[in-house]
Amino acid sequence: MKFVNICTILTFFVSNINSDQQNLDIFSLPQVNHEPIIGIMAIDMSYYIQSKYTEQYFSFISASYVKFVEGGGARVVPVWIGKELRYYEDIMAKLNGILLTGGTVWFNDSAYADTGEIIYKIATKLNDNGDFFPLWGTCLGFELLTYLSANRSEHRAICSSTNQALPLEFKENFRSSRMFKDASDEVIEILKHEDVTSNFHEFCVTEKNLTTFKIDKDWSVISTNRDWNNLEFISSIEHKAYPFYGVQFHPEKNLYEWVQNKNISHTANAIKASQYFSQFFVNQARKSNHKFKDSMTVDSYVIYNFPLTFTGLVGSSYEQCYLFKDNVDYNFKTNAANQNNFMVLIITLLFIITSLIRF
Repeated sequence: MKFVNICTILTFFVSNINSDQQNLDIFSLPQVNHEPIIGIMAIDMSYYIQSKYTEQYFSFISASYVKFVEGGGARVVPVWIGKELRYYEDIMAKLNGILLTGGTVWFNDSAYADTGEIIYKIATKLNDNGDFFPLWGTCLGFELLTYLSANRSEHRAICSSTNQALPLEFKENFRSSRMFKDASDEVIEILKHEDVTSNFHEFCVTEKNLTTFKIDKDWSVISTNRDWNNLEFISSIEHKAYPFYGVQFHPEKNLYEWVQNKNISHTANAIKASQYFSQFFVNQARKSNHKFKDSMTVDSYVIYNFPLTFTGLVGSSYEQCYLFKDNVDYNFKTNAANQNNFMVLIITLLFIITSLIRF
């Protein structure tokens, strides 16, 4: 009996060593993909934006998130919400990472949270199998990551941090984090001393929340801030075992949102700091070797197939948005058209070659 117990303990110990080693190996992967494609998960349609249009929409993506990813050097594919499991398994096998956007929905009553849970589970499984797949959460997306880590328990605190521009209050060991270990001293100094992070949230996650819901063992807190009422909240975080990252602030707004009186900094330094986060996440995605079948297939999926709406004109805090109906799908007609054009080209070339031979 003692021999069996010792064997069991040794097996458990070795398996944990192997698991830790596997995670270390994942984080040390080289950036081998020079044409990353990142998915941006849509979010349930904004009640305010919907009220301004007669057509009915189901979900949307703010264009600033798309530009944020493109500015880091990647292309974007929209990821629909409310689909079946096999859709997410298929699309994530093609993508190199997924960004979870901010917005305003309830976690217990939204396709956004339900879809996020599926994506979180698939991403976790992929990384457990040594298949690198990063997730990035901004504001509500950051809160969603920790909510899912807490098994969908409402763990957040009520915050008052709307229209609040802040410098980051870094933890002592922040330079050992994956998120900031390669940041330039210039970027760190900007983030430390200038009001360059844009905060727009009425909920937040505190270090006490992590401890209470027993997920402090899973996440490393990198920086904190204080809201208008002096409540300390987590402003940047990363998972200890997976390439999952979250920020409570909005780096995309400094770059691409221009609504006035929102206290969004557009200084040269604010732009430089925001671009760092974009490049960091895209560089994480470069470690994923997932690919689409061919360039024609990529053309069917990318967000270029969908129209932009100037939502700033109707008073939205988003300058531009992609608005999607319930039955939205990728543009597979583009792929078919490309294939037809390719066949026409081949036939034309064969005809020319045959004519030259006869001549």
